[in-house]
Amino acid sequence: MKFEKDKKNVLERIDKSKKGSIDTEIISLVKLINSLKNYYTTSSCSGRIMIIKRPESGKKCDVDFFFSSHSKVNFSEIKNKLKEIPDEQLWFRQESMIMHIACKTIENAQKILDISAKTGLKHSGIITTRKKIIVEIIGSEQFETIIASNKKIYINEEYLKLLVNEANKKMNLNKKRLKKFYELVETIKD
Repeated sequence: MKFEKDKKNVLERIDKSKKGSIDTEIISLVKLINSLKNYYTTSSCSGRIMIIKRPESGKKCDVDFFFSSHSKVNFSEIKNKLKEIPDEQLWFRQESMIMHIACKTIENAQKILDISAKTGLKHSGIITTRKKIIVEIIGSEQFETIIASNKKIYINEEYLKLLVNEANKKMNLNKKRLKKFYELVETIKD
């Protein structure tokens, strides 16, 4: 009964993410998982390409988005964004999809982990079992590098093009893995 009550509470709460909504690219997967009796999502991101402002504190909670896209990007939009460089360090970053799924039992968690392994989301695992069983599904397509600091860009256009192209390739692979993950989750029989 506790699992069902927790699921109801989580699914009824207001989205507390910085964006304030579920990414369009992952909403069908979130709905599918939440429709299953023994699972629900607690957080998700479909993957993104971004430039972040990293403050001196280095704390994740203090990071600010300078640019963010959950889709592929083009070189000119990134180049134009870099015309005004702030005082903080700027990092170019590409992240794969990530999702936290609460599971009713360890067996349910294992089922999700088996699916993630078949999909190539090999960095996935159980991250907590104390109050809830939470599985983190995460891809390995990600990278980050510093590109500016103290109002000075440290990379040239050629390298920026390389970063954009590599990020877009990884986003394509991420999109394929999301689709495959969705298809395999559809086979779960509660």
